Amino acid sequence: MRYAIYFTPPSSDPLLKVAANWLGRNAFTGQPVRAPQIRNLAHEEITKLTESARRYGFHATLKAPFHLADGLEERELLSALMHFASSMKPVEIPKLKIANLDGFFALIPDEPVAKLNQLANDIVVAFDRFRAPPSAQEVARRNPERMSVSERRNLEQWGYPYVFDDFRFHMTLTNPVAEPEQERISQMLSEFLEPVLEEPVEINNIALFTEAEPGAPFEVHSLHPLAGTNIRKTA
Repeated sequence: MRYAIYFTPPSSDPLLKVAANWLGRNAFTGQPVRAPQIRNLAHEEITKLTESARRYGFHATLKAPFHLADGLEERELLSALMHFASSMKPVEIPKLKIANLDGFFALIPDEPVAKLNQLANDIVVAFDRFRAPPSAQEVARRNPERMSVSERRNLEQWGYPYVFDDFRFHMTLTNPVAEPEQERISQMLSEFLEPVLEEPVEINNIALFTEAEPGAPFEVHSLHPLAGTNIRKTA
């Protein structure tokens, strides 16, 4: 089993419902969700576009997937998560926007949010003792030869290249999209998602996700509310 520390909106949140509809799966229930009806975008195309993102569920990575270090147990990880969450305040993202990140589409903050980056940094450090070192095969799959110097350093020290200065909060929506199709897919995503992107998004929990076995879909194990959480209004 692998664990990951993510952010995902609560199961009743409109953003989560619409994103799960787009991806075709709800990570809270583990169940498929009926594909949306989108003009000029066939069901089969949506399924292909979202294949990778669907397996991971709608989320933003705070601590990338890891195996538990030798000698540690799930209950100890859960205890640490509860303790950490109780000491942190929620962080608000004033607005999310749809962005093209090197060919794949994701939701990102419209403007940098320093407190959000700091929360991610703190999580990387606080939970690193629970992470078993990646195997040589796991490292090789990330193609370190294509990484920057800082990304390779992060991979070696923290098991994931995109932390600290290389971190960018994002909630993945698609696989990589061929360049000729990017403008069309961007327009389709805008039409489908923009109605739920008007409100601020409060990072009011950290979520423990689990992968039961290699290649299995990630599912929400538990949500850990941050201290002083004010639950976002739901429709």
